[in-house]
Amino acid sequence: MKKLTYTLLFASGLVFGQFFEKPQAFTKQDTLKGSNTKFRNFWDVKKYELSVEPNFEQKSIKGNNTISFEIIKDITNPVFQIDLQKPMRADKVEGSFPIAEYKQDGDFIFITAKKAFKKGEKHTIDVAYSGNPVIAKRAPWDGGWVFTKDDNGNPWMSVADEGIGASIWLPTKDIWSDEPDNGIIMKIITPKDLVGVGNGKLIDKKTENDKNIFTWQVKNPINAYSIIPNIGKYVNFKDTFKGEKGNLDLDYWVLDYNLDKAKKQFQQVKPMLSAFEYWFGPYPFYEDSYKLVDSPYLGMEHQSNVAYGNKYMNGYLGSDLSGTGIGLNWDYIIIHESGHEWFANNITAKDQADMWVHEGFTMYSEVLFTEKYMDKKSADIYAQGIHRNISNDIPIIGKYGVRNEGSGDMYTKGASMLHTIRQVINNDDKFRQILRGLNKDFYHQTVTTEQVENYISSKSGIDFSSLFNQYLRTTKIPTLEYSQKGETLQYRYTNVVKNFKLPIRIDNEETINPTESWQTVKLKKGNPATFNKNYYINYKKVQ
Repeated sequence: MKKLTYTLLFASGLVFGQFFEKPQAFTKQDTLKGSNTKFRNFWDVKKYELSVEPNFEQKSIKGNNTISFEIIKDITNPVFQIDLQKPMRADKVEGSFPIAEYKQDGDFIFITAKKAFKKGEKHTIDVAYSGNPVIAKRAPWDGGWVFTKDDNGNPWMSVADEGIGASIWLPTKDIWSDEPDNGIIMKIITPKDLVGVGNGKLIDKKTENDKNIFTWQVKNPINAYSIIPNIGKYVNFKDTFKGEKGNLDLDYWVLDYNLDKAKKQFQQVKPMLSAFEYWFGPYPFYEDSYKLVDSPYLGMEHQSNVAYGNKYMNGYLGSDLSGTGIGLNWDYIIIHESGHEWFANNITAKDQADMWVHEGFTMYSEVLFTEKYMDKKSADIYAQGIHRNISNDIPIIGKYGVRNEGSGDMYTKGASMLHTIRQVINNDDKFRQILRGLNKDFYHQTVTTEQVENYISSKSGIDFSSLFNQYLRTTKIPTLEYSQKGETLQYRYTNVVKNFKLPIRIDNEETINPTESWQTVKLKKGNPATFNKNYYINYKKVQ
């Protein structure tokens, strides 16, 4: 879930956030933020060890981040780019290597090294930071910190930054394609009457003077926008899920007055994990636990730290995205945001332009959960209901290298495309193995759209390239024109890309292979053809 522009789906009452600005003309700053430039392409992040201390009254934060990295090619006197967005400032910059100079220029810190590096060398950069970060006006759809109060008047703080970037508050290498391979250590410093909850597992808690220090550890790679501190009047309860890789720790942190509601609502977690492990393979972060945390905004997929703000209701704040009523049988935020642990956190797009890999698969996880939790008929009804929320305004894939996402249709159209692919494969066991294979073969990796496309085509044995081009790169809805007289059916495709290939099952028995030319077939049963509604296409009867 994720500014900065957004599409209102009036029929369902749902707002799909689009988290990246779409400027008319991209700037050098956009390229610096979104590309693997000469300031980034010679070093690989291995670990972040950071601290953060928010000040509720001043709406400020301070802390430091030690960035461990490895040199990946020989280079002399390079310039490192560390991202830290205004109005945050770097108070001190130090390195384990000689630094000729450093300067903060806009949203970046440029560090000039006075040294020749050899491939394989390991070093650190330490940045102390402080300032008043951007405040979110409408988290999570616009990025920024949230300084609010809970229902009892206690301070409650967190941040949402997927679109705008983690560097809105934390000095990082803020590009999706480079995650810290060895995870993070995060210290959250709070007043003594508040609790700090982060990603992974709590490995230390201590009190110094009038402050608490909570230390959290993530052992696995993690995308920077998932690194999230939560500070509030939290209480904790735990459980265990017996999954495919053994016992998975379930860790729940909720505001004290929500404890009873959470113990009831979070009973949906185990069925969710069971369904997703069936479809996608083992939960990807057993070492770091699964965690739900009360959030001062609707929700986000922060790795092993899922933000929950759905007010302990089923559906999406009590409404059903699909408009079918099926979605009222489960809590949208628990299901959707947890689905992102596989698609977004385990498999992460290298570039925001390919964010459909996160959102399309995860919205489809709602369909798959429904099928496992309820039945296939209900899942198909839900999937068909999703179609009506597709706007086809711009293509799903955005512009590469400039932190630009495509259409908010990446959710609904992405899921509808996957449901269509499933119909073509027509073998649910094979389809399931493809989903599990993606999570196994791209385990803890960053990927491109092309890698995902090629994987699905290769493992299914079906060339889906024209289908991907149609749904990801155009706004055209394929239209099947048809005419029927008695046992004779005539048909063709219109509004499609060149050489579009999408076979259609009619009556769930006969299959036709339309092209842009008219074809004729004599139906076996002789009855009027009924078309499968699970395909995302338009059907148009013509004379």
